Amino acid sequence: MKRKAITTSINEIVDYWTNRIDECCLSVDWSEADTHCWRCGCEKNLERCHIIPHSLGGIDSPKNLVLLCKRCHAECPNVKDEEIIWDWLKAYKSTFYETFWFNRGMLEYEFIYKKKFTQEIIDLGMDHDMLEKQYKEIFENLFKKVSTHFAQPYMNSATIAGLFRMMIKNLEKNKTP
Repeated sequence: MKRKAITTSINEIVDYWTNRIDECCLSVDWSEADTHCWRCGCEKNLERCHIIPHSLGGIDSPKNLVLLCKRCHAECPNVKDEEIIWDWLKAYKSTFYETFWFNRGMLEYEFIYKKKFTQEIIDLGMDHDMLEKQYKEIFENLFKKVSTHFAQPYMNSATIAGLFRMMIKNLEKNKTP
């Protein structure tokens, strides 16, 4: 049997949570909560995500819905405990919009290479000004050497980590003695 479409609007969800959850705990300001994912803070088409999944008895009402992009919706916890999703959202809070996935790439870099990307930059003797002068050109060239996976409209964390690694290798190769 096909499930009925969710009729609760995005605005109803935002209105419900605005006075119940402190926006400081999320990756989004309430003024933009109808256009930005509550987990990653990216401006995306938002999906109405059940706090308690429909399959576990969750209802289609503002008190059981949050707004996530497709990518974050696929990763959200599917459990019958409403506290869990708020713990998850708060744990992933990103201070600045559009930096969440960049930060995930940094964590992936550290996991793969056992060293922080920022430490690699420091170890190369690069200061902020030196890096800023070179990074735009380097990134423009390196972006030509990365792609998204089939049917995936975004770079995953491993690709972002790979981009960072290629940047380090490029900086090492072109470092002036």
